[in-house]
Amino acid sequence: MTLFWVISAALLLLALWMVVGTLWRRPAQARTVQDANQSNLAVLKAQLQQIDQDLAQGGIDAAQHQVTRAEIERRVLEEESVAIAPVREGSPRTTMLLLLVAVPVLALGLYGLIGTPAALSPQPMAAQGAPSSHEVEAMVAKLAERMEKQPPGNVADTEGWVMLGRSYAVMQRYPEASRAFARALQLMPNEAQILVDQADVLAMQQGGNLEGEPLRLVERALQNSPSNLKGLALAGTAAFERKDYAGAIKYWTRARATAPPESDFARGLDQSIADARAAASSSGSAAPAGPVVAAAASAAAAQAQGSASITGRVSLAPALAARVAPGDTLFVFARAAEGPRMPLAIVKRTGADLPLSFTLDDSMAMAPEFKLSSFANVVVGARLSKAGNAMPQSGDLEGMSAPLAGRSSGIEIVIDTVRP
Repeated sequence: MTLFWVISAALLLLALWMVVGTLWRRPAQARTVQDANQSNLAVLKAQLQQIDQDLAQGGIDAAQHQVTRAEIERRVLEEESVAIAPVREGSPRTTMLLLLVAVPVLALGLYGLIGTPAALSPQPMAAQGAPSSHEVEAMVAKLAERMEKQPPGNVADTEGWVMLGRSYAVMQRYPEASRAFARALQLMPNEAQILVDQADVLAMQQGGNLEGEPLRLVERALQNSPSNLKGLALAGTAAFERKDYAGAIKYWTRARATAPPESDFARGLDQSIADARAAASSSGSAAPAGPVVAAAASAAAAQAQGSASITGRVSLAPALAARVAPGDTLFVFARAAEGPRMPLAIVKRTGADLPLSFTLDDSMAMAPEFKLSSFANVVVGARLSKAGNAMPQSGDLEGMSAPLAGRSSGIEIVIDTVRP
């Protein structure tokens, strides 16, 4: 940005020098022309006197005198017409001062009007491309306002309602997300992806429990689209929760067949299938077997014995005690140290519960493919919110751990920072 202003200043100075320099030289040039005209008149008048003398002395005759005098008088008239033209002798100082002020002001004003002042910000453009939480909330609010103004019954608005619902879901504002998906389902009641998205946010409002209306929506989606990936994953999760391990393996195996190979989602399904096989083995129930059942069961059992969990304690820095009310919402969560920002496990309490001993484990995962055991390193954070909003916002009180393994115990989190 400094280089830009240096170059701009140099160009402005150059422009001013060209304009002011011309004004400065113009009066002197005018005076030079006027002086030359006066000299020419004096010479011509002397020539008139000379030919008059030559006539009187007989050096030329009357005809020559008349022709010569007419020519000299014509030139005298031409010079006098130039000399009579007024030359302003006033000082150009006022005009120059006006230009010295007007040119920079007009240049900067024009740049502010049609230029891009934001491009001069020292913040990297890549950082500017990542919107803050306030900007995200403002964009979502604007989308919500636009969708509410749409006339009801327009099927073309379905995509807008779905986008709004997914935006609210990312912000963990599940009631608003559910209302948006409900509006989309009014327009396209049999769309499988909308059905499973609605099931997901309804389950989130039930603490992650898929039983009841969420499961009915999932089953309805799979009737319309048997290979819907999210529907199969949620159906498997619901089966696992009710200890139907064979059903969980069936759904997750179908999902694994359509998941992108080598993706995190596919690896998460592999782990979930292994967990279900291990649980089926330990409970003595039958589970579908494949060509590598023994090896898979052995690996799953080892995983089950060392299931990912983090235990610790959250406390509040004394300096911030006056800023916390008993009804403030407390979120304790774990997320990947590198990777998606989605919480891998989360606990919701209140400010009255501090100091709080907590446990985060795979059972608290918001989705089968995103849980503590899926990532080698995680960070654990605690946040107090006055508004009770899961989306971080200015004024929240926070504390974060350093990156740690997904199987840790006895960690200490101190809420000691105010979010700017």
